Amino acid sequence: MTDEHCPKMFPTTQLEEADGDGHNSSANATMGEIISRRFSRRNFLQGSLAVSAIAATVSPLALMTAEKARAAGGSAFSFTEVEAGVDANHHVAEGYDADVLLRWGDPLFADAPEFDPTNQTAEAQARQFGYNNDYVGFIPLDGAADHGLLVVNHEYTNPHLMFPGLVTLVDGKVEQGPLSKDQVDVEMAAHGGTIVEIRRVDGKWQVVRDGANNRRITVNTEMQITGPAAGHDRLKTAADATGTQVIGTLNNCAGGVTPWGTYIMAEENFHGYFMGDLPADHAEAANYERYGVPDGSYEWGRFYDRFDLAKEPNEPNRFGWVVEVDVMDPTSTPKKRTALGRTKHEGAESIVAKNGKVVFYLGDDERFDYVYKFVTDGTYNADDRAANMDLLDAGTLYVAKFEEDGSMEWLPLVHGQGPLTEENGFASQADVLIETRRAGDVLGATKMDRPEDVQPNGVNGKVYVMLTNNTKRKPDQVNAANPRAENAFGHIIEISEAEGDFAATSGTWEVLLKCGDPSVAEVGATFSTETTKNGWFGMPDNCAVDSAGRLWVSTDGNSNKATGRTDGLWAVDTEGDARATSKLFFRVPVGAEMCGPLFTPDDETAFVAVQHPADGGEDWDGHGRPSYYEDLSTRWPDFKDDMPVRPSVVAITKVGGGKIAV
Repeated sequence: MTDEHCPKMFPTTQLEEADGDGHNSSANATMGEIISRRFSRRNFLQGSLAVSAIAATVSPLALMTAEKARAAGGSAFSFTEVEAGVDANHHVAEGYDADVLLRWGDPLFADAPEFDPTNQTAEAQARQFGYNNDYVGFIPLDGAADHGLLVVNHEYTNPHLMFPGLVTLVDGKVEQGPLSKDQVDVEMAAHGGTIVEIRRVDGKWQVVRDGANNRRITVNTEMQITGPAAGHDRLKTAADATGTQVIGTLNNCAGGVTPWGTYIMAEENFHGYFMGDLPADHAEAANYERYGVPDGSYEWGRFYDRFDLAKEPNEPNRFGWVVEVDVMDPTSTPKKRTALGRTKHEGAESIVAKNGKVVFYLGDDERFDYVYKFVTDGTYNADDRAANMDLLDAGTLYVAKFEEDGSMEWLPLVHGQGPLTEENGFASQADVLIETRRAGDVLGATKMDRPEDVQPNGVNGKVYVMLTNNTKRKPDQVNAANPRAENAFGHIIEISEAEGDFAATSGTWEVLLKCGDPSVAEVGATFSTETTKNGWFGMPDNCAVDSAGRLWVSTDGNSNKATGRTDGLWAVDTEGDARATSKLFFRVPVGAEMCGPLFTPDDETAFVAVQHPADGGEDWDGHGRPSYYEDLSTRWPDFKDDMPVRPSVVAITKVGGGKIAV
C-alpha cells in the first residue's frame, strides 16, 4: 500500500507530534536568531567553556569516576556500538541483556486481572500497567539499588493500536471510527502513572505484585490544587466551587523524582483533550488560544462535560501543571503544584543548590516556546522528609533569555515586577502562573525549538537542554541559540550557571551538538569526527545523567523515511577531546519513540521506555502503509498473532553484572 493511502497521522499521534506552527505570536527573539548572530562573529569552538565550580551536592566518588574516564583520553563510554537501522525488534549493545519488565496491560496487583486485548474494561485497566510509558524514575527502598519503587508516566493513548475493529479500509484508505464510551473509559484509565515495587533477583528485575505501595494514578484520581493559584476564580467549576480540587491528570510526559523521594508527573499536551467552543469575547479566549485549546484530538468531551468548553469553560486552567505524588503513602492525594507554572511541561528534573534550595528545570514542549526553572524559597532537609513535603508551594519561577554573546539570564515571573502588572492583565501571581506563557512573552524570553528534557548534571555543574526540532522556523527567525532554519533534527544546549550555582539568575551557554547526519553538509550537524555512521542522531528528546556525570540521550522522531533509523538511546561525550562524540547503545522497534532513560544509583541497570511501537505510516522495510490493530508493522514485544503491539519498559543490564558502559 502506498503513502497516498495512509493517513498522515491518527488524531492522538498528530497531537503528540506537535507539528503545528506553535502558538507564540510575540516578537521575542528566537534562539536561532541568537545563535546565528553569535556564531557569525566568531568560529564555533567544539570545546566547552571553563568547567563550572562543582555543586555542593556532588558525590566525590562520582566525580572521581568521571575524572578517571576523562583522564584516560577518548570516550568515557566503553561498549560495542549497535548498528543503526529499522526493523520489528529492539536491539542492544553486544554484551548486554534488554529484558522487557512491564508491558501495557500487565497486572500490578496480586488480584489484578490478566490482560485480555479483546475484552478491555476501565476497571481492569485501572489495575494494570498503563499505555505509552514515558518518564521512568526509581526510588530505592531501604537505600538499596536492587530494590525500590519504579514510577512511570503514561502519556497518551493510540486507540488505533489498542482496540480491534476501530480502523477500517474504505476505497483502499484507512478510516478511524468513533470510540464508544467504554473505549473512552479504557483510554482514561490507561493515562496517568504507575507506582510499582520491583526487585532484582539473580541479576534480573521482577515486579512485586503485592507491593504495599503499588498504585495506579489515572484521569479519575482525585487531586488537590496547591500554591499561589489554588482557589482562584479561574480554576473554579461547577464540580469544584473551591478551585482547589480536580479530578485526574493527563498527558504526563517526562517528570522527575525529588531529593525527598516524591514522584513528579508533568502535564504536557493538555490542549488536545478539550472540544467545544468559547465565545470570542470570553475572558479565557486569548489564554486558551496561546495554549492551543481546544484541539479536539480526543473524544472524551462527547461523554464527559468537563472536557467540553461550552459546558465547563474553566476546566483547561486546571491542567498543564506539575503534579507531586507521595509514593510512600498509596492513599495520599496527589498535588498540582501551581507555583511551578502552567505550560506544556515536558518534565521537571531537580537538584539541590549550594544554599540548600531545590532547583527544578522545565521545558515547555512546543515550537517557539520557553525554558524555565523554579527555585524553592525553603531549603531541603535531608534528615526530615516531612519537612520537605510542601517545598514546591513557595518559590520563584524563572524563564530563560539567551544572549548572542554567550551569556544568559533567568528572568523572574513575579507579579508586580517589570511588566507583570495589572495594567498588562496580571492582577495577581495566580494570573502570572495560569498564563505562564504570556508572562514569558512580555518578559522577552527566548523562543526555542521545542524544549523538552532539561537535565542538571551534579558532577560537572552543567545543565543540558534537549531541543527536539522546529521545521517551522524561517530563515529570518534563526538566532544564536536556535541556529538553523527548518531545523528538522534539533540540537542540545549546555548551560553553565554562574559560579556553578544552580540557583543563580545568570550564566553562560554553548551549543553542545547540532544534530542530524554529518555526512550531509547542508544539515550542519556538529558531531565529532570520531562519531560513526551509527552514532549520529536527530530529534533529541529525553536524557539522563548517570552517577559518573555521563550524558545519555534518547530521541523522538527518527524514522525510516527521515533518517533511515529508528529512535534509540545514545551515549554522548561532553568532556575533553571526545566532546560531541556519540555512540548508539539501544534502538527501538519500528514506529516507536525512545523515552525514559533512567539509571539505578549503582549504574548497573538502565531502564528505558519504548513508547508507541508500530505507530506511523511505514513498515520496517520502508514501504508506506497504515499500521493499526489488525495490520501492525510489528507485534513487539510478544510477537503473537493474538496480541497487539504493547508499549513497555525494558531493563538493560550487563551480562554477568557490572556497571553499564564501563
